[in-house]
Amino acid sequence: MILNELAQTILESKDIRRKTYNNYTGALRRNILPTYGFRQVNSLSKFEFAQTLSKLPPQTSYQTLMALRSIFRSATEQGFIDISPVDGLKPPKIMVSESKFMTWDFMLTQNFGRYDTQIRFLALHGLRWGEAVVLKQSDIYEGFVHITKSIHGAPKSHTSNRKVPYLGSFSPLPKSRNSLAKSLAPHNVNIHSLRKTYAYILKRNGIHVTTAQKLLGHASPMITLKIYTSVLQEEIGEAGDILKSKLNL
Repeated sequence: MILNELAQTILESKDIRRKTYNNYTGALRRNILPTYGFRQVNSLSKFEFAQTLSKLPPQTSYQTLMALRSIFRSATEQGFIDISPVDGLKPPKIMVSESKFMTWDFMLTQNFGRYDTQIRFLALHGLRWGEAVVLKQSDIYEGFVHITKSIHGAPKSHTSNRKVPYLGSFSPLPKSRNSLAKSLAPHNVNIHSLRKTYAYILKRNGIHVTTAQKLLGHASPMITLKIYTSVLQEEIGEAGDILKSKLNL
């Protein structure tokens, strides 16, 4: 069996989310199948894959290796091959820069152009892009935004199925995230920054971390806590003022 056929057979039979399926097939189509797609699977070697992966950017290499691992793991379990040719290959180290965020006071002074309303909505409700892009006016009722679906179908997890207080200014989002990204770029932030902005707004207004976890749809409060530990320089000065007031200094 050639790799093209094996990859298609395995991926179409795996119980994975549509987003994961698209990520895997895209990574293989771009980085693996043009070179190895018509090779017999048993003729493929770890050395060849290692060489190919080493030439890719770290994030691309990581995603491509994850796709290969998934396919060859299932292929060995189902008896298509005896040994996976990517066994033992280590993923590259991914250096992820911390996403920036904005304060609401800062946002009030800014004009985000054509998508100003949509950007403010995301900052005030904390939806993921995939959740927000399929949101309709009918999903907003009884004072809440009801988040029950995503662009990939079902929500990311059961905790993603939630409702958050509606603070106004809903307008349908553009189908392409690039449109919003261009409006945010001059402010040195990205779309995910708006979700972090919402988390920071919750923190600054005294919302407990476990409540914030529910509002953000995080599976664990530890994920939320990582955002809650984000501190701006102004908060350091505020801490001193609070202590002086409480201690009568």
